[in-house]
Amino acid sequence: MLCLGIETSCDETAVALCRDGRPVLEKLASQVDVHALFGGVVPELASREHLRRMGPLLGALFAESGLGLAEVDAIAVARGPGLLGSLLIGLAAAKGLALAAGKPLVGVDHLHAHLLAATIGRDDAAYPALGLLVSGGHTQLTLLRSPLSLTTLGRTLDDAAGEAFDKAAKSLNLPYPGGVYLDVLGRGIEADRRLFPRPYLDNRNLDFSFSGLKTAVAAFVAGRPHLRQAVMPDATGPIEAEAWPLELRRVCAAVNFAIADTLRVKVERALAGPASGAVSLLAAGGVAANSRIRDMLAGVARRHGLPLFLPPPALCADNATMIAAAGCRLAAAGLFHDLGLDAVPRGRKVPWDYRPVAPARCAG
Repeated sequence: MLCLGIETSCDETAVALCRDGRPVLEKLASQVDVHALFGGVVPELASREHLRRMGPLLGALFAESGLGLAEVDAIAVARGPGLLGSLLIGLAAAKGLALAAGKPLVGVDHLHAHLLAATIGRDDAAYPALGLLVSGGHTQLTLLRSPLSLTTLGRTLDDAAGEAFDKAAKSLNLPYPGGVYLDVLGRGIEADRRLFPRPYLDNRNLDFSFSGLKTAVAAFVAGRPHLRQAVMPDATGPIEAEAWPLELRRVCAAVNFAIADTLRVKVERALAGPASGAVSLLAAGGVAANSRIRDMLAGVARRHGLPLFLPPPALCADNATMIAAAGCRLAAAGLFHDLGLDAVPRGRKVPWDYRPVAPARCAG
């Protein structure tokens, strides 16, 4: 099965082809430079950039792959959660292609696709699995009984881990996306584990709340104004960690530790509770590229004797390969949508409203 995937949930415009769940080619246009000027994503600008870039990306995808729309068996698109205007651009493109070419349409849960990204191209994934999703807007623990059977065990109540990284970086006047800077600058530095709190651990649940950490970092920097960069560094250049002040790097290391260890506590709590039967551990999302978090997960997996599935960095951030790969699984199971498919903005749960009617050409 050849599936076309379209991703426009936030600030990455991406299209990709997957055959039987394995990547063929992806074309992606990042908007980081556009939004870095404002220190975060501007929804209206994101929508306009998706509209401007979608056509050329699709043209390049088919030209470079040597494949055509006629050879595509299904069209998958991220329907949410995400920025409403951005999602609508992707949905409009997917619906137009599906209608024009007579292809079945699959609306993919963006978070579901992220979780499955850790297993793309691998045949050794084992279930049930405990999945940790950490991204700019979402932090949650999910029990995957199979690739298509998911139960959310805990989710963020306010700021997600990625937001905590970005807001900590903003306090220091570091460029957007700030999580990358905190990761690189904090590497190789022994973290002061008492400098910042590990938030929302004084409970027995599996939910997350990083707003307290964000506030603690902002208050710490406010009391030490010399830590805040007088001029924001050029976000397009390489990050030379050794050139930065050691005190600043120690702050970055402490933030990395506070977030990674908070995630560790909740992951181990889940493995001791509702996910005690899990036979593997997987993680996904943009923040899953953070080196401290990857090291933490490797340690947890080792202590519990579980195989760990981590996507390569390119599949941690928003991408269309994960949408196409998830689309292959859903289409193979006979799960599709009609042209009434709607977008689901952030804050709403994506419904499981597929139509269990498989077109004959997609049965394989």
